Amino acid sequence: MAFEIVVVGTSTGGLKASQTLLSGLPEGFPMPIVIVQHRGKGSETGLREFLSQGSSVPVVEPEDKESLRRGYAYLAPRDYHLLIENQSFALSTDPPVGFARPSIDVLFESAADEYQERVIGIILTGANRDGARGLAAIKFRGGLTIVEDPVSAACREMPEAAIAQTKPDWILPLEEIAPRLHKLSESATPPLLTKREFRDVTLHYGS
Repeated sequence: MAFEIVVVGTSTGGLKASQTLLSGLPEGFPMPIVIVQHRGKGSETGLREFLSQGSSVPVVEPEDKESLRRGYAYLAPRDYHLLIENQSFALSTDPPVGFARPSIDVLFESAADEYQERVIGIILTGANRDGARGLAAIKFRGGLTIVEDPVSAACREMPEAAIAQTKPDWILPLEEIAPRLHKLSESATPPLLTKREFRDVTLHYGS
């Protein structure tokens, strides 16, 4: 099975968890990684810069209708739902889902529709049930599902809700998720991003 995309959902405690995940991936990781971190319209700036610290893949916030590129990590912009349609991003100001915008369920369900069995869905630490329904949709479409072990999570509620909703393929401690993704990515198409492109992206968006 050749996977084409990784989608990640997290909430409380997710900044450090997402940074740990990204820093554990090798340079040249061959799939796009799309992350929804719960944050309101009045939340702090600098989240992208924080996630970029130690990351071997460039971290950017996508614009509406921007095409996905392999080898990038995409962070959902604050106060927008992030969807994937025709291998491009769509930003939505539809009402919050489960009090969240961006919503993990919205991203995961759109990725399941778009990529079906070629998507990997990951739920990390969080304090609500967002993402449980979306992870179940990925599982239903034949995709692969990973949930952070509640024991290692800063907040157990989101991983426990996902485990209760569907039977994930793996329940892993946080530090084991990136190595697992690396193994799963070995069948993916190599990325188009070169070292020079990585440097150019870092200079464009800031370090």
